[in-house]
Amino acid sequence: MKAALAQLDATVGDKTKNLKKLERAVAAAKADLLLAGELFLSGYMARDAFAQLAEPIDGPAVKTVQFIAREYSTHVVFGMPEREESTKRLFNSSVLVAPDGKVASYRKVYLANFGPFEEGLYFGRGDGLTLAETKLGKIGLLICYDAFFPELAKAYALQGADLLAIISASPATSKSFFDRILPARAIENALPVLYANLVGTELNIVFQGGTQAIGPRGEDLGKAADFVESTVLSEVDLRDVKTARTFRPTLRDTRKDMWEPVAPDVPVRTV
Repeated sequence: MKAALAQLDATVGDKTKNLKKLERAVAAAKADLLLAGELFLSGYMARDAFAQLAEPIDGPAVKTVQFIAREYSTHVVFGMPEREESTKRLFNSSVLVAPDGKVASYRKVYLANFGPFEEGLYFGRGDGLTLAETKLGKIGLLICYDAFFPELAKAYALQGADLLAIISASPATSKSFFDRILPARAIENALPVLYANLVGTELNIVFQGGTQAIGPRGEDLGKAADFVESTVLSEVDLRDVKTARTFRPTLRDTRKDMWEPVAPDVPVRTV
């Protein structure tokens, strides 16, 4: 597949402007799959405005992205503040929209609530994983800080994920961590990892970028330049997963008796 990782500068509070930027990126990439960053719809530092900016998964923003996905025959993954209509709770969500209109959503499990991060003030914690079945393959969705917890990526791999799609709002101070963690998630599960981060400055946070694509043996499939908006285009061949797992059979050798005490109840919902 042709994957596009859009490293974009979101405008805080302007959903219309951000959706137009997303459409331009999709139109220019002509890709099978495009990723944009965490909370790209609203901007990451919207803070108290999240309550007004959040939408349900069947709201107008997702409907707009359904049109974009259909118009350009592209699977689109982007971040948004989601409002659960029944409870009015807010979630930090990654949404995948397919060209046929199908929507899959994932609510961030591990909220960042330390240092400059305040996600716990605004969002509820997700309670499971979402494995999206698409014409491209099975795509596991994660968000930023989730990548620091290997049990999530492993759970996806054990359930048959073909690749991990990770969107992020990671500042410059965290870039070196992601540069180490992302290849580890790819190698230990023999899975491609696609990672799209924000870029630009929002209030007191500078997003450096670090957007990159990594093959199932840790190979570099493309990286974005730091501090600038750009889209990384990468060719991802899912047949490489079988080859990688032949040479390094980590899933075959994962022991249930060792795995279950660490992560006994990681629910994975396939949609």
